[in-house]
Amino acid sequence: MDIESPEAKSSNVPEWSVSDLSGALKRTLEDAFGFVRVRGEISGYRGPVSSGHVYFSLKDQNAKIDAVIWKGVFGRLKTRPQEGLEVIATGKITTFAGKSSYQIVIDSLEPAGVGALMALLEERRKKLAAEGLFDEGRKQLIPFLPRVIGVVTSPTGAVIRDILHRLEDRFPRHVLVWPVRVQGETSAAEVANAIAGFNALPEGGRIPRPDVIIVARGGGSLEDLMSFNEEIVVRAAAASLIPLVSAVGHETDITLIDHAADLRCPTPTGAAEKVVPVRADLMLQLADLSRRQAGAMRRLSDRRRSDLRALARALPGPEAVLSGPRQRLDLAAARLAPALARNARVHEQQLALLAQRLGRQSPSVRLATYAATLKAHGRALAVAKANTIKTARERLERARERVGTLADRVQRAFAQGLARRRDRLESSWTLARSLGPDAVLARGYALVRDEAGAVIRNAAQAQPGTALSVRVSDGTFGVLVAGGSEAPAKPARPARRDTPSAGQGDLF
Repeated sequence: MDIESPEAKSSNVPEWSVSDLSGALKRTLEDAFGFVRVRGEISGYRGPVSSGHVYFSLKDQNAKIDAVIWKGVFGRLKTRPQEGLEVIATGKITTFAGKSSYQIVIDSLEPAGVGALMALLEERRKKLAAEGLFDEGRKQLIPFLPRVIGVVTSPTGAVIRDILHRLEDRFPRHVLVWPVRVQGETSAAEVANAIAGFNALPEGGRIPRPDVIIVARGGGSLEDLMSFNEEIVVRAAAASLIPLVSAVGHETDITLIDHAADLRCPTPTGAAEKVVPVRADLMLQLADLSRRQAGAMRRLSDRRRSDLRALARALPGPEAVLSGPRQRLDLAAARLAPALARNARVHEQQLALLAQRLGRQSPSVRLATYAATLKAHGRALAVAKANTIKTARERLERARERVGTLADRVQRAFAQGLARRRDRLESSWTLARSLGPDAVLARGYALVRDEAGAVIRNAAQAQPGTALSVRVSDGTFGVLVAGGSEAPAKPARPARRDTPSAGQGDLF
């Protein structure tokens, strides 16, 4: 039996390029798993990259699959992916040729069950509470009787009709409705924009600014109410400058906007009851207060009238009122004459005292006093003058004596200094003469110069035929250097009185 070799078998298999094989695998996988829903836990989530796309993995106990969310889809997701969140992802299975791997391209994302959704809401609640958005100190008081009420809800649902009917029964008010979707992908953004829009209305504008805002929606499942759990809605409610009432769902439904609102009501009808009082009750209360005020005014008037009558009975008659002042006038008239006499005497005594004081202050008396004072000052001035002259003369004599003494000391010091300097000058001059060139020449030395005046220091400088000048102690004479191979004969030295000591060198 013939056995086919591996080389012959492989020659019948068609060849694929890497790109063609990757494309075929991609088409096969997409045809078989074009649209799937995958449940798993998010792993390796890092948020959007620079391009805006999101990459992570979905895993369970035994396997893991790569996942990607494109930038445009990520912006429309109601549930944002978070690390460790269990979700149900809907999308398409495809391959990525660059890594020879398969992945799911997600179109929508939702929490896997109520438990995961509640965990997500609890984590979001803790985050917003940590920022202080739910603090009781930030909440505002609801006005007692608002003029304008703003309602954020669906214009076609039963909620707005219930609110309007309840307001009509209790106390009709001006109502502004901002229509929004209360469910769906765009619901959260519409509710947040409606709250911000009511706050942006100017005071006294063409459209009246609401005094209170009601955010209302009927009951539903947790997924239906997710729009009112979105962070954008909660932040808009917390930032509202107009008092805000949350009336979302039934009494047992709790959303995150309830924590940020200034007042939470279990139902939309209950919100209408909270924002306005009952008109009939107010009218009855007003009538009762008016009746009580009228009775209080009557009782006050009667009491004041009785008090006035009692005071009128207690008032005295005209004679009783005038009798006291009349007696005081008679007594004052009787005491007036003696008082005038005493007053005249007192003023007479004061006038006499003033006359005496005036006599002592007359010009003649003051002039005599000043003359005596002036004489005394003159005598004191003469004595002071004599003393001053005497003192000045004594000081002058002492100064003259001191000047004479100092002059003698200066003359002696000058003479001594002058003698010392003369002796020093004579010594220096003697030393200079002993060290000068004339003294050296006097000892038998001569100074030889060439025609240019340069000093001849050695025999090599004296060339044959050169004219030289020789200076000795008593004059100068010229010489001519003789030529020849023999050294010139030394000129005879003149007789010297002083014989130089041995070893004396030529100073020049």
